[in-house]
Amino acid sequence: MIELKNADLTLGQAAASVHVLKGMSLSIGTGESVGIVGPSGSGKSTLLMVLAGLERLDSGEITIAGTPLHGLSEDRVAEFRGRNIGIVFQSFHLIPNMTALENVAVPLELANVRNAFEIARQELVSVGLGERLSHYPGQLSGGEQQRVAIARSLAPSPKLLIADEPTGNLDAETGRQIADLIFSKQAERDMTLILVTHDASLAARCSRQVRVRSGEIVDDGSGPMKDAGAHRSAVVTA
Repeated sequence: MIELKNADLTLGQAAASVHVLKGMSLSIGTGESVGIVGPSGSGKSTLLMVLAGLERLDSGEITIAGTPLHGLSEDRVAEFRGRNIGIVFQSFHLIPNMTALENVAVPLELANVRNAFEIARQELVSVGLGERLSHYPGQLSGGEQQRVAIARSLAPSPKLLIADEPTGNLDAETGRQIADLIFSKQAERDMTLILVTHDASLAARCSRQVRVRSGEIVDDGSGPMKDAGAHRSAVVTA
């Protein structure tokens, strides 16, 4: 699903510049669930933005589902992202003056999908919000807002789901429910899932963990089989 080769990226200018990604290479297979972990400032969220096509590399290559994003224009990357990549953020990023139904329909309308509102309705029902279609974000709890965001990310039927601290703004129980929903949808639709989190128990639910430190991948999770087995066991028992 993803092939990242020698990815290099510096953010900022002159004295304020920061070398964020330092020659990262990473392969992620179709249907994998991968947790990206590491200390604050390690580059994991920037790596996620690169994998989502939201940050362009200074050098290196990124290929997703056979498409080399590094060779595409900004418009073509945006078009590819809209069709193939769903993104869930920590802060929901819902449009406040739109209902839940309208928020979920937005990416479909932008892609000129004819039955956008019917698909949006089905997605909201599938995440347990069938009774909240006409509610605005301000009328929903944090957990409900994140469910709307998940429904929106799933509406275009993406091959890749990317989540950046999806439970970070939620209490423990609500966060567990949202995590359950994300993993169940990933399994149900056979999507590839990439997840950035500070929550060790959430990362352990992934089939593989990639550890990032100081802009470099220090462990890509493809170590001894006993480690992979421990991760698989965590998925079953979490």
